[in-house]
Amino acid sequence: MWTVIYIAPTAKMAENIKKRLTEEGFFVKIRPVNLSKQQYEILVPSGELEEVQEVFNSIIRP
Repeated sequence: MWTVIYIAPTAKMAENIKKRLTEEGFFVKIRPVNLSKQQYEILVPSGELEEVQEVFNSIIRP
């Protein structure tokens, strides 16, 4: 099961977050929310949610 941890406003931001989380060893998917709004969901496996959130917070709020 995959869980959304963030909705990125641009494809570039979504790709940057995916790259950083992948470098930390997590599985990450990106899925467009609405093609007209250009928003992208960042999804991670539910079982890794807590660990991912810690790393994600350090990426978003350095």
